[in-house]
Amino acid sequence: MAASKGACLVVGVGDGVGSAIAKAFAAQGYTVCMTRRPRHLDQLEALAAEIRSTGQDARAFGVDARQEADMIALVDRIEAEIGPLEIVVFNIGANVRFDLTETTAQVFSKVWEMACFAGFLAAREAARVMVPRGRGTILFTGASASLRGKEGFSAFASAKAGLRAVAQSAARELGPKGIHVANVVVDGAIDGVFIRSMRGEVGDLLEQDLILKPADIALNYVHLHNQPRSAWTHELDLRPWSESW
Repeated sequence: MAASKGACLVVGVGDGVGSAIAKAFAAQGYTVCMTRRPRHLDQLEALAAEIRSTGQDARAFGVDARQEADMIALVDRIEAEIGPLEIVVFNIGANVRFDLTETTAQVFSKVWEMACFAGFLAAREAARVMVPRGRGTILFTGASASLRGKEGFSAFASAKAGLRAVAQSAARELGPKGIHVANVVVDGAIDGVFIRSMRGEVGDLLEQDLILKPADIALNYVHLHNQPRSAWTHELDLRPWSESW
């Protein structure tokens, strides 16, 4: 394996966007550290092995990103054993649909913990090690729900709106300290296991670019990281050409 440029932590790596982001940054020469909840660690290990088979470097960690102590320990371990943390991508979705009267306190709290609180923890721990060096990139995967709360999405929309506010606050605070913070508003259906389970065959949709392709989304994360600081983007929205907005 070639010498690493440093570490890239992707929090929330499934089969779609998270996996594509990890592969994209590994291709850029970073040692990619990927997290998923411990019960999915075997799948994550398989992805790490796939990336390593191409001559790049990837590590898998079973971590609940809502647990403060676990996130502190993870960042400390990466810094001590792998290298300086140059990029942190927070990519936990938690997209669920419940009518307002069917949204329990437990559902609302869990979605907020996953999609907002965990993002705060990831950003705080990234800042802790990046600020002394005066460099680094923190990227959040947002959603159009953060801009408009539609029926059935009170929990998800409020969590993503909160995450967007965390990103804005972090950008204003950390930008002058050399840290690039950006929020990516993903608007539209994304190819992956969930969409295929809902819609079945999506070949025509992919061929006509009618749904978002994870690899194409990931290219934008790499672009954000590589932007010169004289022209940083804070918020970027991504949607298929045919999506109404």
